[in-house]
Amino acid sequence: MSSQNRSDDQELVSKNLELIISSSNYQLAHEDRELLNSDEMRGVRMLLEINKPEKILEEQNILSTIIVFGGASLSDKSSIDHRIELAKNSLAKDPRSSNLKRELTRLKNLQSISHYYDSAREFAKIVSRQNQKEHCNSHVIVTGGGPGIMEAANRGAFDADCKSIGLNISLPNEQHPNAYITPGLCFKFNYFALRKFHFVMRSVAAVFFPGGFGTFDELFELLTLRQTGMKTEIPIILFGRDYWSKVINFQFLSDHGLISDEHMKLFQYADSASEAWDIIKQ
Repeated sequence: MSSQNRSDDQELVSKNLELIISSSNYQLAHEDRELLNSDEMRGVRMLLEINKPEKILEEQNILSTIIVFGGASLSDKSSIDHRIELAKNSLAKDPRSSNLKRELTRLKNLQSISHYYDSAREFAKIVSRQNQKEHCNSHVIVTGGGPGIMEAANRGAFDADCKSIGLNISLPNEQHPNAYITPGLCFKFNYFALRKFHFVMRSVAAVFFPGGFGTFDELFELLTLRQTGMKTEIPIILFGRDYWSKVINFQFLSDHGLISDEHMKLFQYADSASEAWDIIKQ
């Protein structure tokens, strides 16, 4: 068929129209998932992660938040006890295994600080009961939405029949949000930086329970924001003086002139839920 007569072939024209309509390039831009997931659209995805939670939190009338950070591995005592029993059974079958011995030692150490799970739960329960009203949600507990201390804090708010927020993160090793977050107030992030933005934005206090790298990351991020004046003055509470004084020697930093003596006032210690809440109230 000559090229000038191709348009007379109705079957060919019909197939061409199907190809036009089915092409991803014909989709509305905001419906084109391949486009939205491309490197070029990273800025758009970041903007969405800023605006989506902000829009929903405003609609829910969330006026202020209290951040609770802490280790994902620090579960309640019964859960750790169960893991210890499993480790003991495994070790009984393979008593020479150095890896199993090491795991059992680690679990016993974790067991010794499992009371922090209960403290986080109690703290969140106290705060939620005293601050959430029918049409006004102030000092709403916000966590990273995962297990451990995060679960404990969301659980405390759940016990009080109050709202709490979870800012979950998409990780290579898939994790699910804990079951105690208020439905509709659990958000999934791709970017750590924007997750931190939402942690800090409405916060009037932050309580740090024992944790690892992630907890340290959030702590030093917030201390830096306070140190530089980029965040207004809020209570930063290190829960568990014994733990924090062992893992971070702030006095050493001050004595060597790496931080000023004034910076030692950016944070305070607490050893009970009521003590932490009293610091925030004051």
